[in-house]
Amino acid sequence: MASGVAGRGLLGATRHLWTLVGIIGVGWAVGAGAGTGDLSGSSLYLFFTTLLLAVGLYGSTSEISLREARQDLRLLLLAVTAGVVAKAALIALVLWLVLDDPAYLVLAVAVAQIDPLSVAALRDSSRLSPRGRTVLSVWASFDDPVTVLLTAYTAPFALRALNDSAGTSATSSADGIAGAVGDDLLDYAAQLGWNAVLVAVAAALWLLLRRTRGKDPARWSPATQAVAVLLLLALVVTAGGCTLMLGVAVVGLFFRPPALTRHLGRISRGAYVTAAFTLGLLLVAGVDLVYGLVLGTAAYGAQIVVGSVLARKLDRVDRVSLALGQQNGVTAVILALSLQPMFPEAVAIVAPAIVTVNCLHFAANSLWGRLQPDPDDPRPAPDRPPLPPARPVQPDLSAGPGTVPLWKDLDGAADPYWKEPAAGPAPPDPAGDDGPPRPALAHLLRNVPVVDAVALDAVGETD
Repeated sequence: MASGVAGRGLLGATRHLWTLVGIIGVGWAVGAGAGTGDLSGSSLYLFFTTLLLAVGLYGSTSEISLREARQDLRLLLLAVTAGVVAKAALIALVLWLVLDDPAYLVLAVAVAQIDPLSVAALRDSSRLSPRGRTVLSVWASFDDPVTVLLTAYTAPFALRALNDSAGTSATSSADGIAGAVGDDLLDYAAQLGWNAVLVAVAAALWLLLRRTRGKDPARWSPATQAVAVLLLLALVVTAGGCTLMLGVAVVGLFFRPPALTRHLGRISRGAYVTAAFTLGLLLVAGVDLVYGLVLGTAAYGAQIVVGSVLARKLDRVDRVSLALGQQNGVTAVILALSLQPMFPEAVAIVAPAIVTVNCLHFAANSLWGRLQPDPDDPRPAPDRPPLPPARPVQPDLSAGPGTVPLWKDLDGAADPYWKEPAAGPAPPDPAGDDGPPRPALAHLLRNVPVVDAVALDAVGETD
């Protein structure tokens, strides 16, 4: 998502990044002072961060234009399915060359998605067209559930590889999102079924409100609006508690009470700040800067490759902006927390990778923004000098009525600034013998051919 950073100054352009770093620093200070380095075993903390993800998913999908999304349905399906898998494979290839430990290839899946909270926070400053914003919002919203499912299914294989390399038996069990789906196809089908139940319940409640209170939600009474908001909060909390991320993302496409949608911008920004704070808490356990930089750089590079291929049929600005749109946030935080009990280095690697991805996002989009013209810049484009003042000219009436004067280009080049008639016989005396003098109005008719003298007489009489 290309930010409009050109012309705003360094501090204004970097405000988002410095805010992120500042909030992370506060989270780190609180975590260091309170001794909250090991949070992966806290079920309350894990529920809280999962709830943040549910809020971010709803906030992103609730602002999607369904009419515009249908225009790029094939692109969106490829992005959230084949695109996520391709990005994870590219990142895993880089990690395999650097880490040389197949167990930690699961971290490639943890950062393969685009964070919906970050997208929502930066949507207003984007240079994307409405179509491009819709594609990015849907992509960021629906690649999270796919990433969660990929993490859940790759984690057991990675854990088995880790235990085999250490010569131990599998004593750890999957926790958090990694253990939410299960270990076999039956568990996977059950998880999809619960997501479908959540969507069905939300659809039934929404249809009931529309049939009993009116089809236009904007005309609902304040009491009805409050009931709709409470029902939605219950659905989001249920999705967060049961890790039904796919369900809450679909609910955001239709369950949209106006009393809440008016405040979604503030809610999304608040959730984004909270996610950055949780990222600071993660840093207390320690960081692995080298592997974190490699993981973050690989994630951003994978988005450039996959985004360029998937968006090749869009216009140039949208294509480049989508290729540079990779961001990580609360989703990667949740996945890191879920993987930490099984992979002790997960938090230490993923946390700096999140910062690396966001720094690369800012740097790349700042450069891209400076290369684009600023539509809000009031200054004229310095592509040509200002036009000189027009010279009063006289039409050539010597040839009689119905003639068009001969014009010539003074500067002898294309696109003349002003014209003057070619040299010819002097015009007749206005005070001739054929009548009273006529006012010379030809200087008001610059570049307008005179049809005949009768028309000029009519203009002179009505002056």
